[in-house]
Amino acid sequence: MSSTVSSVPRRRGAQRASISDVAKAAGVSLGTVSNVLNRPERVATPTRDKVLAAIEALSFVPNGSARQLRAGTITTVGAIVPDIGNPYSTELARGIEDRLATADRTLMLASSDEDPAREARHLRLFEEHGVLGVLVTPAGPDVDHLLQLRRRGTDVVLLDRTSPHPEISSVSVDDVAGAAMAVTHLLEQGHDRVAMINGTPGTRRRADGRAGALRALREAGLDPATALVEVTVPTLDADGGVTGASQLLETGDHPSAIFCVNDHTALGAMRALRAHGLRIPQDVAVVGYGDADVASMLMTPLTSVRRPTRRIGEIAADLLLRSTDPGTTEAQQVEFTPELVVRTSSTR
Repeated sequence: MSSTVSSVPRRRGAQRASISDVAKAAGVSLGTVSNVLNRPERVATPTRDKVLAAIEALSFVPNGSARQLRAGTITTVGAIVPDIGNPYSTELARGIEDRLATADRTLMLASSDEDPAREARHLRLFEEHGVLGVLVTPAGPDVDHLLQLRRRGTDVVLLDRTSPHPEISSVSVDDVAGAAMAVTHLLEQGHDRVAMINGTPGTRRRADGRAGALRALREAGLDPATALVEVTVPTLDADGGVTGASQLLETGDHPSAIFCVNDHTALGAMRALRAHGLRIPQDVAVVGYGDADVASMLMTPLTSVRRPTRRIGEIAADLLLRSTDPGTTEAQQVEFTPELVVRTSSTR
């Protein structure tokens, strides 16, 4: 037996239909609609058909988050990365999503643009939504707000950052060691002066890259004051690489090797070198960082330091899922060691 419900006019841009609208259209109580959505076996077939017809006519979408909160079965995890548009963040998110999928969890993704205020807004929205937990690359060094979030009941795992607090788990990479690998490799190729295209002061990436470069030079017995030429660029992308390399070349006494703190900056630097008629690596060697997919596909394949980006996402998601298990109280700190991948851009 089938039932019909009188058509309800819909206007583009109108508010989403509510459960009350469905009950009114079907001529039943709110409780009956709730039973159809959650316990359909309790509702007689004719009544259930009327409610389902009203749901279809109104294009009603149940509030899944509210239902999950009532049932105690939250399935959503929030993640905040520096920039969704950056290939690194995309790869990181893919690792998170792959691991969550194995546990029937879903991902809500947001960008902080490395702005603490923007990060705080996303965290507030995630908490209001009642997510299972949050994976976050902190926009600043302070994690007190994340500690408070955790103590209010929302689990937190730091993405690509070492946790400064024993209560918060983290997954990170030893980027100081990675930068040291890159510069040591250039020194082993016979270069005694190395340029470094780095980001603006105050960022973790800049600090770790510089610390690693200094370590490599000192271990080789070189004075960083004369062996390292550092160029600061406002953006660590291809445009920043063009700017940095151009500044080096304008001096007329540029080093014979360039280390860039990410691969897209290295790509821009290589573009600028070629525009000035220089050969890579015969005239200037170049090493990047991160080993993005594009690194091996360039006309001159780029030597780079590989970071296990997708694996970082997978492990961080795994730590979060484990932390939600009953009886799990201890935070865990996981740190990866990067790997130098040598290609044509640095070997004469």
